[in-house]
Amino acid sequence: MILGNQVEWALHCIMILGSVPEGKLLNSKALAEFHGVPKEYLSKCLQLLSQAGLVKTTSGPYGGYSLAKTPDKISFLDVVEAVEGTTKTFKCNEIRRNNPCLAKSDRKFSGLCGIAAVMHEADEAWRQSLRKRKLSDITDYLADGVSKETMKNFAVWIEEH
Repeated sequence: MILGNQVEWALHCIMILGSVPEGKLLNSKALAEFHGVPKEYLSKCLQLLSQAGLVKTTSGPYGGYSLAKTPDKISFLDVVEAVEGTTKTFKCNEIRRNNPCLAKSDRKFSGLCGIAAVMHEADEAWRQSLRKRKLSDITDYLADGVSKETMKNFAVWIEEH
C-alpha cells in the first residue's frame, strides 16, 4: 500500500499547527512555503482536514488554519482517513469463484475468502496502530536533536506568518 503525498503533507501541517501559540493562524501559502510543496494541492489537503473537523478555517485577510482539537485528541488515523478516506486497503473480488477446476457443488462459497480475511486483519492492525498514536505522542520527539537556533528561527517564522 502506498499512501499519497497528501498524507505526509497533512501530518506535517497538522503538527506545525499544533506547535503554534493558541490563537495564531497559518494560511496555506505559509504552510506550502514552509514545506516546499505546491500551494494548490496543499490547499485541497487542508480543506479535507477541515471537512474532517481536524482543523478550523478562518476567512479574511488575516485568516488561516488552526487545530480544531488538541493534539492529544487527534490520531494519526484521523489524519490519514481525512485525506485518503476510510476504504479498506484490500478489496476482494472473489476471483476464487473463477477457478475452472471447481466442481459445480464446490462453487457455493460461504463466508469470507481466507485471503481476504488475512488482508482485512492486517488492515485493521495497521489502523489500530495509527488510531493509538496521537499527534501529542511525537511533538516532543520532533524537537529532539534540533538546535536552539532552529527553534528560535521557527518561533520567528511563526510570528512573521
